[in-house]
Amino acid sequence: MREQHDLELILGSHFPIVTIESHEEQRTIDLIKKVVANNGKSLHTWTTTEGLQYKRGAGQVSPFYVDGLSLQDRSAHENSTTDPVEMLRMIKKGIRDAVLILLDFHPYLDDPVIVRLLKEIALDQYVSENTIVLLSHRIEIPNEIKKLCASFELSLPDSNKLKQLVIDEAKLWSTKNKGLKAKTDRKTMDRFVQNLMGLTESDARRLIRNAIYDDGAITECDLPEVMAAKYELISQDGVLTFEYDTAALSDVGGFQSLKDWLNIRKAHFLKHATTVNLDVPKGILLVGIQGSGKSLAAKAVAGMWGVPLLRLDFGRLYNKYFGETEKNIRDSLKAAEVMAPCVLWMDEIEKGIATGDYDSGTSRRVLGTLLTWMAENKSSVFVVATANDIQSLPPELVRKGRFDELFFVDLPTYETRQEILSVHLRKRDLAPSSYDLVTIAQQCDGFSGAEIEQAVVAALYSAHAEKRTLESKDILEEVTNTKPLSVVMEENISGLRRWASGRTVAAN
Repeated sequence: MREQHDLELILGSHFPIVTIESHEEQRTIDLIKKVVANNGKSLHTWTTTEGLQYKRGAGQVSPFYVDGLSLQDRSAHENSTTDPVEMLRMIKKGIRDAVLILLDFHPYLDDPVIVRLLKEIALDQYVSENTIVLLSHRIEIPNEIKKLCASFELSLPDSNKLKQLVIDEAKLWSTKNKGLKAKTDRKTMDRFVQNLMGLTESDARRLIRNAIYDDGAITECDLPEVMAAKYELISQDGVLTFEYDTAALSDVGGFQSLKDWLNIRKAHFLKHATTVNLDVPKGILLVGIQGSGKSLAAKAVAGMWGVPLLRLDFGRLYNKYFGETEKNIRDSLKAAEVMAPCVLWMDEIEKGIATGDYDSGTSRRVLGTLLTWMAENKSSVFVVATANDIQSLPPELVRKGRFDELFFVDLPTYETRQEILSVHLRKRDLAPSSYDLVTIAQQCDGFSGAEIEQAVVAALYSAHAEKRTLESKDILEEVTNTKPLSVVMEENISGLRRWASGRTVAAN
């Protein structure tokens, strides 16, 4: 009812043109019909295939006349209304006190004749009392008529509505299957409904139907499939990507401090906790040495919390056309909100928001959009930003309160190096107990996690070339022959550690 009330206010506000962006065409038309039935206006729709069609609503309204003929009986003029210019001239000439829905009219809005006709109809509204409704999936309004337009957005179904949709579809499935009951449990049902949040009613109903009709049940197996399908519905041309490969905590060596921090906040992020006076966690910044596992940790957050992982690709974000880059970031952040609860991974964030004059201020505007969103966002989107070059980050991003916490990812300790070695040996179906991890970990002092993994990989190649199994000496030989980044870039790493001291929390 609130949605109908809001539309009534807009249609009654004397804006001559109302724009509605939606894929739910029939639902929108039905809503407009209800409003028109209450205000006594006539209702008409136009499509390029059917032309202008008169819709008699619940109210008793008289059909309009053109050249002395009522529109319904006007067969001689029927075909002419499929032409948008002729249709607009017809509205301008003879239609009064009407709401006219122009469906998929967006391709014609770059025609100067059509734009001028729309403007003339709009300026004449105080006489004609007509309202034009532009309904399409995407509408770019020309500057000439922008100030004559008001926009309306259909509301998305809330959790109660989504639960009812699930119940309705389960009953329908039961009727078609001789009274069998669709199966689920409360926890899975709640998560399933939560995953559907942000979808239109028609899209949600389709995903519910797919889940139930597959096996007569809603189970844990349906949750990832729903999120993947949901992402496909709102994907943003490659700027925001859905990462299917999230990591488990067992795949991440070290990071004990970070793991403890995440464990404490998991229930509150997923809203399983009963305490209501705690803010929902909003994000962390991982700063550290290259190859130290920041990206893997970002993936592990999503895996640990059991939510989708979205990656914002700054390389694809930037567009040569003025204004398109800012639109890309806004669309990506909006899509992340639709996917909530989720983790939004901003990898090497310094490459996307490094400020300077070389890009005409685009990076500064992107930063401003991102900071505003981070301050105002109320949805369950947890940001994990990673950075290698802290000096490139603007101070307004790293100030206290922007992120929940700033973690510094240093080179792994002796114990963590053993853990990392075990992880990479198990990943290759090798038993860690068969190797001298104590000695290897000692010799790996100063190595990053990526460098330790590469030593294992290179040793495996050497052993395979000699057609034998991997031995500890093979790994030790690779370690001896490697100059780690801590040696090659000692000054840079020392400077990074000095900056992090007192400003960040150790992740390990």
